[in-house]
Amino acid sequence: MKRCLQMAEMAKGNTSPNPLVGAVLVFDARIIGEGYHHHYGGNHAEVDCLLSVKESDRHLIPLSTMFVSLEPCAHFGLTPPCAVRLVEEKVKKVVIANIDPFCKVSGRGIELLQQGGIEIEVGDQAKEGLWLNRRFFCFHTKRRPYITLKWAQTADGYIAPPDRSRQQITGKLAQKLVHKWRTEEAAIMVGTTTAINDDPQLTARLWHGQQPLRIVLDRKLQIDKGHKLFDCSADTWVVNDQKEGNDRNIRYVLIEFTEDLLPRLLAKLYEAKKLSLIVEGGEQLLSSFIAAGLWDESRVFTGIGTMGNGIAAPELTNARVAFSTALGADLLHVSVNRESAYAYVPGMAL
Repeated sequence: MKRCLQMAEMAKGNTSPNPLVGAVLVFDARIIGEGYHHHYGGNHAEVDCLLSVKESDRHLIPLSTMFVSLEPCAHFGLTPPCAVRLVEEKVKKVVIANIDPFCKVSGRGIELLQQGGIEIEVGDQAKEGLWLNRRFFCFHTKRRPYITLKWAQTADGYIAPPDRSRQQITGKLAQKLVHKWRTEEAAIMVGTTTAINDDPQLTARLWHGQQPLRIVLDRKLQIDKGHKLFDCSADTWVVNDQKEGNDRNIRYVLIEFTEDLLPRLLAKLYEAKKLSLIVEGGEQLLSSFIAAGLWDESRVFTGIGTMGNGIAAPELTNARVAFSTALGADLLHVSVNRESAYAYVPGMAL
């Protein structure tokens, strides 16, 4: 099962809105097949695994056990049901880490396997599987994206100078890692002040992968169209209370800026099947998510420099430290929300 999770993780950032899934087929303690869901629309892990079995070993499939990190699907989507395929192949036993939370599958895949005479075992490496697919589980159980808060702060706890001007706090390793993270999330968000002062592009320029949906709060449409967020390099939502509509790949999302702004925005992201959101600032926006309890994970870089004065970093509430690690001269601190159902498992990668 650990091998299943390792393989599933290889597709991080490529399967959304599908989950990350790996599968391993074992006969008499020997792996005869393995696979994973490479990208959205492609073969699911179980099929990829079966297709990898050598012709000389295919007669062993009915005598083998398949380990799979998530319950085999039971519905027709872009591909046929995996549970049906496993029954057709007459796999002897299936060991599953987690039951699929998606309403069209949840328990139904297991039911089809049992009806086909396949022995079932559930719960092997369940916590590790839950952490791996925390975005997928959050989306289907909480009906909102999995929310990660990210910022960089100085050694004395500031994220920007008093005038809110742009200042690089971390080194090149941290910058490159942030770009990698962007390829793994469905959407990325900043507030108005950050967009105006920092003029961020919010793309993964330093890492190969999918570009996230860019989201900016701009209530009165005051951000100049010459800013990088309007460069058409990625799909972008401009959340405002002035107008709605589309201009090339810019979508103007009309939402009333009331106390329930964030839940209403998250509902729109749920409707758009965006499994995850990373919020990159500024302080007011980050603090709004924290105050509303709308966060699952935080990733905070601390640089070696000091500022002496400026905009103080947000203060997390209900946070449980997952781990800390060094990136060159910088430190990365990762925490999870104590009230979230998704707890960090030591040894698992981000």
